[in-house]
This record gives sequence, C-alpha cells and structure tokens, in this order.
Amino acid sequence: MIVRFGFVAMTLLLENVSPSRTMTYKTLSGMDDREAGLRRLERIAEENLASTLRILKHSHAHEIAMYRFSSKLIPLATHEGVADWDAYAPLAPSFRDVGDYVKKTGMRVSFHPDHFCVFSTPRPEVLVKSELDLEHHVRMLELMELDERSKCNIHMGGAYGDKIVSGARFIEQFGALSARIRNRVTLENDDKTFNVAETLAAAETVGVPMVLDIHHHAVNTGGIEEDELLSGFWPRIMRTWELERKRLGLAKESDLPPKIHASSPKSLSDPRGHADFVEAEPLLRFLKGAARKASAVDCMLEAKSKDAALLRLMEDMKELEKRGVGVKVLDGASVEISPD
Repeated sequence: MIVRFGFVAMTLLLENVSPSRTMTYKTLSGMDDREAGLRRLERIAEENLASTLRILKHSHAHEIAMYRFSSKLIPLATHEGVADWDAYAPLAPSFRDVGDYVKKTGMRVSFHPDHFCVFSTPRPEVLVKSELDLEHHVRMLELMELDERSKCNIHMGGAYGDKIVSGARFIEQFGALSARIRNRVTLENDDKTFNVAETLAAAETVGVPMVLDIHHHAVNTGGIEEDELLSGFWPRIMRTWELERKRLGLAKESDLPPKIHASSPKSLSDPRGHADFVEAEPLLRFLKGAARKASAVDCMLEAKSKDAALLRLMEDMKELEKRGVGVKVLDGASVEISPD
C-alpha cells in the first residue's frame, strides 16, 4: 500500500511565511476610511495567498503531495460587519495562481472549516453561519479552479443533549444543502461526540466520503477496538471513497485514495491534544492493518510541528525500513507499507 503524508497550513521550516495573517474587525471598524480598510484586508489576503504558494512550492521541493489550506486566507471573510464586501473578485487572479500550481504538481489539497461549522445544531442562526462558512470554503476552491477531488472536511457537530436526535438533524440539515456544496465535503469522526460508527453511518446516508481520524478514534472509540475498526469499519470507509471515485469518473484507487488523519496524544493528562511530532510505530501498526484491503492511502499529519513533524516522521520511517518491518521509503514524503 502506498501512503502519502501531508501537513496542515503552517510551515515551521520557512521563515516569515504565514498564510493566516489577519486584521480584527475592531481595527477595521476603528479606521476613518472604511474603503481603505477593505483594501488593506485585500492586501493581507494577497500576502496570505502568496505565502500559500510559497508553502506549496516548498512542499513540492520536499516531495510532499498533500497540503491543507489555512481557513484564514481572507481575513474577516464571513464576518457580518463586511457582508457588503466582495473579496473574491479582486483576489481571483491570486487564487488562480495557487490552483494552477496545485494542478501542475498534482498535489492533493483540502480545507477544514473550524468547529463552528456544525450541521447538527438546533439553532437556526448557527445553521445559517455554518452554511455561509462552508460556502466560503467551497468558493475559494472554485476560485482556484480545482475540481471536486479537492474537499472541505467537517465534523458532524455537537450532541446538544441528545446525540441520536442531533445525528438525525445533521442528516436532514446537511442533506438540504445544494449538490454543489455537498459534493465538496468529507465527514470526519471527532474526539468527543460522534465516533467512527456514527460518523460512517451519517456519511453513508448523505453520500459523502469519510475521513478516518485515528487519534480521534483512540480517545472516542465508541467501544470499537482496533481489530474491529480494521476488519469491519475500514472496508466500509473505503467504500465511501470508491463511490466518490465512481461519481467523479476516476478509475483507480490512487486517483483519489481514502484519506486519514494521524497525530499523537500530547500527554497522558491531555490525550486529546496534539503532540508536536507523530509517533511512527503506532501509526505503522494501523497502516499495516489498513494495507490488508487498501492499495493507497493519503495520511494528513495534524502535529503541532507541521512540516517539521512530517520530515521527522520520514526519518523515523527510514529507521523502521532498516529494521525490516514492512516499510519502504519511496521519496521525501511517501512510503510503501506491507500488510501485517
């Protein structure tokens, strides 16, 4: 099984390169010239997109083929105080530059709207904001002129006192979105509320692929042991990706592999927190089990040390390769895993 590794948003290996520079609404509203303030927001967004392009080029130089964009590319993009501001038109050329590089290099890219994007909510005003936030992320992918292989990953949301009712509400409210939005979404199990079984059932019902977060599963198992995860749930998760490839007319698993998230717990006292780096051997154990069924998997690392964590993991994989435990390093950010 071929595994490609990626990282999230920020780089620790390039100096003074941030895709998330921002300006507060308080600063904007305190400016005497509002139009000048909006132009300043646009300049910050231009800088964020330029930094994103630098990070993509840096990634490609290290043979990293996966990257998650920062959700903060456009400061205040969905703030109600700038609802009359069309940020997209002036930024379209810069978004297109990013998209052109993604297409040129064949990188797999995505967004992950934050935890305020919840479709299990019982509150209409929160639902409206969630729809606006997801629409914003989809719009950015469209400005990059990227096809529906590029996704926005979300969680189901909170339980609000009744997880069964909230799960059904997610299915109803997410299902009411336009196909344009739904076709850009993947659904991920979370670390507190909706476990693998519940998230997978929802993903199958609404017809979107599921992203398996193995760290989230470790702290929110729903009573599912790793053997059952691999033998019973992993084939069904793979099936959600198979159906998506069929919808998109893609022939091979490697055209759009199943996607997982991996990270290590920060500490025994904070098992949900993400550590700076990723422990190689627990990850390898899961990957060897996944390799029984899959020929390709893309693994997003959610470590605090970002690209530095990825490069350290690859060094660890080289050491594991020397030990003859079924790992072959293919390049700077991918390995071949033999099944256990």
